[in-house]
Amino acid sequence: MSRLLIAASGTGGHLFPALAVAEALPAHWQTRWLGVPDRLETSLVPERYGLVTVKAGGLQGRGLRKLIQLIQLIAASRDVRRLIRRSGSEVVFTTGGYIAAPAILAARWCRVPVVLHESNAIPGRVTRLLGRFCTQVAVGLPAATERIPGTNACVTGTPVRTAFLAPQGLPTWVPQGPGPLLVVIGGSQGAVGLNRMVRAVLPELLAAGCRVVHLSGSNDPEAGTLKHPQLVERPFSDEVPGLLQHADLAISRAGAGSLSELAVAGTPTILVPFPQAADQHQDANAACAAALGAAVIVHQHAPEQPVLLQTLWRLLGPRLRGCAPAADPLTTMRTGMEHLAVRDAEQQLVTILEGLVVQTND
Repeated sequence: MSRLLIAASGTGGHLFPALAVAEALPAHWQTRWLGVPDRLETSLVPERYGLVTVKAGGLQGRGLRKLIQLIQLIAASRDVRRLIRRSGSEVVFTTGGYIAAPAILAARWCRVPVVLHESNAIPGRVTRLLGRFCTQVAVGLPAATERIPGTNACVTGTPVRTAFLAPQGLPTWVPQGPGPLLVVIGGSQGAVGLNRMVRAVLPELLAAGCRVVHLSGSNDPEAGTLKHPQLVERPFSDEVPGLLQHADLAISRAGAGSLSELAVAGTPTILVPFPQAADQHQDANAACAAALGAAVIVHQHAPEQPVLLQTLWRLLGPRLRGCAPAADPLTTMRTGMEHLAVRDAEQQLVTILEGLVVQTND
């Protein structure tokens, strides 16, 4: 029996890759999960894995606040050290975020190997500060290796949910018809600006024959204000793999997890990086896709500006006019997404974890 402690907390960008790795482990692995109270993992993880939570936060404050955060980090590291020793964990796997720092420090304290996975092209603060203390750093995008000094970083890609790896049907509630299908993924964080840009251009696209699915997120006060027979608007959907696999074009933020799912689905995409993302990492993620011809970047702008509409007409226009595939830019973009995609990222990470357990037990 091999014993693994996974430290992943907060957003889907941290949790879903870790869940994909956990699901890919052979049956002889025993997995425990380390998280933070009142975060997404408390609803996703307990039904499958034993969840232990500790209080952990960042170190972004100043003065007294930063001192309190430092004390909290030391206390959390002590708690994680006790957990590692009590559970007999042989290796620690973390995907970054607040919980990663105490997990890395505790693993180092216990002399247990630790693997850190960094999804973004610009590594987060924890990766930059503590990556050198990890046994192995794995990255989702090659550009990240240049930004993590003092580590032996390797490129594995970012794991995606299992549903993305197999063909899925188009959900029955998607608008039917001959027009191209546009899927808009607003997301729950920072979605309002993107949604406003999209709603400003949808009437013209719908009039031209497009079919549109708009996943607007749960924090949009203008949701439901636009009505059309060829438009379906929902806060979210559990059928995103099928939507993306059948979409002619998507509009999305440029989070690393979303980008990996778009790539595996082979979906040509207009990426609108979240302007307030830390270190502008979404801009860097988007640049990696654009460099392969897989995506077009449109920076967030006022709804009345024409940039998004002009880009949509350039990409969807040939299909709306019934042009030959040779004149279709979306075909080239789909090929670029296939070049960006890594379909075995979770298996590569499982191989790394198994190798470390063998070394530890030799």
